[in-house]
Amino acid sequence: MGALVLVLVAVALLRRLATEGTPALAFRSTLASYVRMPGRPPVLAWPREGQAAVEVQGIASFGSSGGSTPVPIASVAKVMTAYLTLLEHPLAPGQAGFTITVTASEVEEQGQRVALGESTVPVRVGERITEHQALQALLLPSANNVAALLAVHDAGTVGAFVARMNATAKRLGMASTTYTDPSGFNDRTVSTAADQLKLARLAMRVPAFATIVAEPSAVIPVAGRVNNYNGLLGAEGYVGVKTGSDNAAGGCLVFAKHVTVGGRRLLVLGVVLGQRDGSLIEAALSSAQRLGNSAAAALRVETVLPAGTSVLRVGNVNGRWTTAVTSTTLREVGWGGVRLPLRGARLTGLRRGQRVATVVVDGAAVAKTHAVARGALGGPSLGWRLRHLL
Repeated sequence: MGALVLVLVAVALLRRLATEGTPALAFRSTLASYVRMPGRPPVLAWPREGQAAVEVQGIASFGSSGGSTPVPIASVAKVMTAYLTLLEHPLAPGQAGFTITVTASEVEEQGQRVALGESTVPVRVGERITEHQALQALLLPSANNVAALLAVHDAGTVGAFVARMNATAKRLGMASTTYTDPSGFNDRTVSTAADQLKLARLAMRVPAFATIVAEPSAVIPVAGRVNNYNGLLGAEGYVGVKTGSDNAAGGCLVFAKHVTVGGRRLLVLGVVLGQRDGSLIEAALSSAQRLGNSAAAALRVETVLPAGTSVLRVGNVNGRWTTAVTSTTLREVGWGGVRLPLRGARLTGLRRGQRVATVVVDGAAVAKTHAVARGALGGPSLGWRLRHLL
């Protein structure tokens, strides 16, 4: 009986020994969390006055100029009005959206705004304006009266809508921004170039917004054909976004410019505020064009990780280690000195040449390569298995 028990125990131990799971490999990163593109940082054509900020969507920011004191932004405020409207009332391609019926008081208000020198579009009692048409009137000829129409339709009152604007700005991290009206006519509506760039980044990801701000003109009820104040549209890849101007704010422009580098289509986004060298809108357009073009000219494709770059050290329970290296060269779009984040997804293994990880450069193209083991790591030793039987 005792011999039988010993045999059964031996069989059980042998089975456990044969089926003991392989312990996890140990990974030690030999790669930084980012890679810096070679070359000297570019010198951009920053405006000599006011504030500015510029970035390349999906890559990084070039930074900003002119400080971070909140300043009046005039009709640039309408970017938030449009963004919030589309956030709460999304428009699919081809859709008209909700309809606003103009009242007698709104016609009277439009006349009052004209007397104050505000930018408006004519309206009449009973006129029906769709959401899409209202956004065109808001963003192209910059109609202050339509900003109020949208605010009241969305929130019931202008004050309630402004509260939503400020709550949205806070949620987006626009800490230096205060909205006091939906049009920007009130010079207590203030922000910074950096804050408005945060908003532009999100707004341009909304297809309906991006489509409307790229239109040079549109036809709306009563007013007929209206033109976009953004004179950069249609030239050198410029596709938006919003002008603004008055005595308090100077000339302002949120701009967007498409550029193709290394076969990749990129979007340069920027903001200029407080431009006063000449007529205000023209001053903003000229400053934005110089800044946007200099940012686009700085872009190039470079090798950021050569093939054979060490990525990981990989070890097993026996104390044996090998190195994992990139299998191919990684190239990305950027500019001299820009930092591009790196990330890796670890896999298991391990034989010589086996993939251990995927290395990704978070840039415009999200370039990736595999890290492969330079050597093999055998399974756990017999001694390790014996120690882990129980």
